[in-house]
Amino acid sequence: MKLAEALQERADLNKKMDELRNRLNNCILVQEGEEPAEDPVMLLKELDEAAERLEVLMAAINLTNSRSKVDGMTLTQLIARKDALTVQLSAYRNLVYTAGQSTSRARGTEIKVKALLKASDLQKKADQLAKEIRRLDNLLQETNWKTKLIEL
Repeated sequence: MKLAEALQERADLNKKMDELRNRLNNCILVQEGEEPAEDPVMLLKELDEAAERLEVLMAAINLTNSRSKVDGMTLTQLIARKDALTVQLSAYRNLVYTAGQSTSRARGTEIKVKALLKASDLQKKADQLAKEIRRLDNLLQETNWKTKLIEL
């Protein structure tokens, strides 16, 4: 199994577990004398089985990410870099928005507010960050499809 397939299965299991939780919540309580729409015992069994598979998959994915290298970095390091850049990009985008705000004055005697950083400079940096995030994402996607999952 390729790493990308394991990541897809992990996402599917997370969705399935959410769905099972909702289905369990919908049938766990019934009016006395009524039957639930679904058997909660069977749903609980499915939830437990999905959780067991998810645990195995997550451990294998984490092991594979920590041992697989591309461009001299492990996949774990690349993911951490991408995540950190994403947080940084969000901060820059907020700064661009704030620096681009203009305050209007009704009278010349009101206090004038000006940005200490240029919105255009901040936007250039935000664009560079976004480009690097896209590059890392593409590299990770490509690597995920080429890397064999280390099974436990």
